[in-house]
Amino acid sequence: MLTLIKDGEVYAPHYLGKKDILLVDSKIGYVNELIENPEHFVPITVIDASNQVVVPGFIDAHVHIIGGGGEGGFKTRTPELNLTSLTTSGITTVVGVLGTDGTTRRMESLLAKARGLEEEGVTSYIHSGSYQLPVNTLTDKIEKDIIFIDKIIGVGEIAISDHRSSEPTFDEIAKVATAARNGGILSGKAGVLEIHVGDGEEKLSLLEEVVSKTNIPISQFHPTHINRTEELFRAGIQYAQNGGYVDLTTSTIPQFLEEGEVKCSKGLKIMLNEGVPIENITFSSDGQGSLPSFNRKGELTGLQVGKVSSLFNEARDSVLEEGISLEQALQVITLNPANVLKLAHKGRIQEGTDADIVLLDKETLEIDTVIAKGKVMVKNKVPIVKGTFE
Repeated sequence: MLTLIKDGEVYAPHYLGKKDILLVDSKIGYVNELIENPEHFVPITVIDASNQVVVPGFIDAHVHIIGGGGEGGFKTRTPELNLTSLTTSGITTVVGVLGTDGTTRRMESLLAKARGLEEEGVTSYIHSGSYQLPVNTLTDKIEKDIIFIDKIIGVGEIAISDHRSSEPTFDEIAKVATAARNGGILSGKAGVLEIHVGDGEEKLSLLEEVVSKTNIPISQFHPTHINRTEELFRAGIQYAQNGGYVDLTTSTIPQFLEEGEVKCSKGLKIMLNEGVPIENITFSSDGQGSLPSFNRKGELTGLQVGKVSSLFNEARDSVLEEGISLEQALQVITLNPANVLKLAHKGRIQEGTDADIVLLDKETLEIDTVIAKGKVMVKNKVPIVKGTFE
């Protein structure tokens, strides 16, 4: 199957100018200034991208694909993710995680859902574990999960500085990080430790202690929800300036912003102005996760559901509202998460990488067409491939 994308303005995510792109089945075959469509050749699907921006498919590195929540009882368990929620949001690669509930939400279900999404057309991975320790695994060891199960690329989300965590100690976090790292080294995967950071006073101090007192590199950790509070955000800036990765969560509600959460698009601008390297910043949606609010007694007072559509919305706002370059805004949802997760075939428009492509309207930067592994999933803003039960 051959697909030729003609005359698009290509951001790979770095700006390449006007290029033609030939997709060969599920891969990017060629990226040239001009690729002819010869007569009397095999059929080639031609997409006119002359009024569009062509960018890599987005990577959402933190999604509750089988749902999350439950902080208010069984009725507050959030629903599973649908395929078109991803594709209409430009997301072609997703990483599934368990959250607060590692008891009724199981690793077996997480893996099955990831495989289902893959069958429906997008690339999916998962992490072993949930908020609490010991880590929920499919085998009897973290290393075995990462080495032997193709979809498992790391551990998380492990909660710290949060009243819903298991209050992990220095030794526990160090041992989990070491196991994840060893599993990654032996399998060629990232072995990253995805860390949920709550609004507790400890902030990132536990990770900083582990990095300072052990041989575990700071790059082994991927702390998320860094924009949860102004105080945590400031701690995140220092952490990133010291070489760490920081992940900003795009899903939010007005109440959180009023209480001091930093909007991602604004947070990106502040971090860049503070000298944080763009390579150290990622966005993720926390899609299908619960957005719970608690009073000072720790009692649930409200709950909403995160949306994967927020991922690109915040990247787009970074450009249109904060004046950040499109290259940098795209980087935090394409190339950067691909590098953190060691997905060399994702997050970039380059010959030989996966044919994950998003076409944006040049004027509005709205998503028009989405291609995942060479297959058109969304065309003219309408999903043409739907999930099995949609």
